[in-house]
Order: sequence, then C-alpha cells, then structure tokens
Amino acid sequence: MATNLPSDRDIYTTNIKVRFYELDPYDHVNHTNYFSYFETARIEYLTTMGFGLDVMKEKGWQLVVVELEASFRAAARYGQELTIHTWVEEVGRVKSVWKQKMFRGEDEIAQLAVTAAFTDLEGRPRRLPEEFQEHLQTLAG
Repeated sequence: MATNLPSDRDIYTTNIKVRFYELDPYDHVNHTNYFSYFETARIEYLTTMGFGLDVMKEKGWQLVVVELEASFRAAARYGQELTIHTWVEEVGRVKSVWKQKMFRGEDEIAQLAVTAAFTDLEGRPRRLPEEFQEHLQTLAG
C-alpha cells in the first residue's frame, strides 16, 4: 500500500488508466478529469459496501457533494496507471467526509477531501439511515 495513508481505516483501492481524450493541450490529464477519477473510485467503494447507486436510489437515498478540497502535486499523462485510495474520514448525522489520494507508482500526484450530505431523492437533507451510518462509522475506524 502507498505511503501516507491512515492505518486505522478501511481503505478501498481503484486503478484507472489515463486515456488520450482526457488530456489537455499540454498532454497532461485535464484537471477536471481528476474529479471524475476520484468520483469513480467513491462509487466503486459504495458498490463494494453494498450501497451502490442503484441500491441507494431504490431506498430513496443519495449522497450529494457539498464541498471539495483538491490538491494537485504532479501531472498524469497518457497511458499511465493511476491508483486511487479512498476512505471515510468522518461520519455525522447528515454529512460524511471522504478522503482520497491518487498515486502514480509510489508518487502521490493528487488528493481530495469530499464532504457529502445525505439527502432524499428530491435533495432534502436527511439523517443517515442507521444501517448506512453504522457501516460508514465502521469504515472510519
């Protein structure tokens, strides 16, 4: 596992390969694509937990992003394999904080902190259902 990751958390790992159409005119991954990579990793993590988007929608639930804090350290380029580590940092009654770090080999190239609010399908804030909250708290250590 990559360095600088918490040892007291359940960490989910996703691998993504950079595609040519994700590049900017400078042959770097366009910064907006990093957000898609991170989102893909979070959705895969939720699915692995048993709370995929289809399951959540059937239950009338959704997680909506309310705040993002990103940091970019190095550029990714075409064909490179990127590894994203995702974990739940905090769990509240309505909000949760997710942390993510992206690596190219052993080099950390980006990180993201996501605050997500739990809502119904109309977007009204709701308390996390007990089964979901307990699961996230377990992941958060």
